[in-house]
Amino acid sequence: MSRHAFVFPGQGSQFPGMGRDLIRENVRAAAAHFRQADEILGFPLSRLCFEGTADELRDTAVTQPAVFVTSLAFGAALRERGLVADVVAGHSLGEYTALVWAGVLDWPSALCLVRARGELMSRLNTRTPGRMAAVIGLPSDRVEELCARTARDTGERVEVANYNSAQQTVVSGTVRGVTEFAGAATRAGAGSVVPLRTGAPFHCALMADIEDEFGERLDAVPFADPAVPVIANVTAEYVDSGAQARRLLRRQLASPVRWRQTVDLLAAEEVTALVEVGPGRVLTNLNRVNAPGVPALAVGAVEQLDRTVERLAATPV
Repeated sequence: MSRHAFVFPGQGSQFPGMGRDLIRENVRAAAAHFRQADEILGFPLSRLCFEGTADELRDTAVTQPAVFVTSLAFGAALRERGLVADVVAGHSLGEYTALVWAGVLDWPSALCLVRARGELMSRLNTRTPGRMAAVIGLPSDRVEELCARTARDTGERVEVANYNSAQQTVVSGTVRGVTEFAGAATRAGAGSVVPLRTGAPFHCALMADIEDEFGERLDAVPFADPAVPVIANVTAEYVDSGAQARRLLRRQLASPVRWRQTVDLLAAEEVTALVEVGPGRVLTNLNRVNAPGVPALAVGAVEQLDRTVERLAATPV
């Protein structure tokens, strides 16, 4: 029996023109999402997605709703074509899209949360500038050791933010903390330490400063129990209830994303396809490393959408 997992990308997957081909193809559900998002937010998010520059899309307060709505639009296009997910997960920001798909959040409420999340993160970075970097070629336990040593020796903050794969771990912290860590990781044999162009030091303790304020936003929104199984970033385990989903989203701000462990769970449960729904192919590339035996497909353009629908429709059920 086929069992499709839809996975939704986070910040860093955006690109100029994302979603524009869906509108050109007159995908009605997608057009409705972009139109309503403009109305809800009170600014032309659709124009920024379709015509904005890379710099405009890099603003965290814009990036997060832009990636979220584009992912929803491609998900709606898949649904229009008769494809649905049996299980869902999302990377960081993408967890909100997954919760919408699972019926935990209605999408206008999730959009407002995502917008608020991006604004709070952006303001925090103005007060406490931070940095993130991807470490290639060191096991995660070694990265953890180097983070702890760097923090102890410098008094700065640097922590693991994303467990992306066995050979890629992302760290986050203060500018000096990440800079000092990068030197230590290179000396320890890392293949590379690549600075990431993010708008804030996501998923580390620096984010704790906005937990209370964002928690109030979460408390004001209704959360339903999942209608489709959904896996949380914080635990890499299934979410049991709407109340738990709310608690985990608050914790997610300052906790690492356990993506490798999430894909391990999906592979162990023998999903037959990992479909990245949204702009870019960051997760598709990671999924092929994490679960080489499971087909990993990207749906972030109309051409990819048509190809994926054809391929999955031909899978025996």
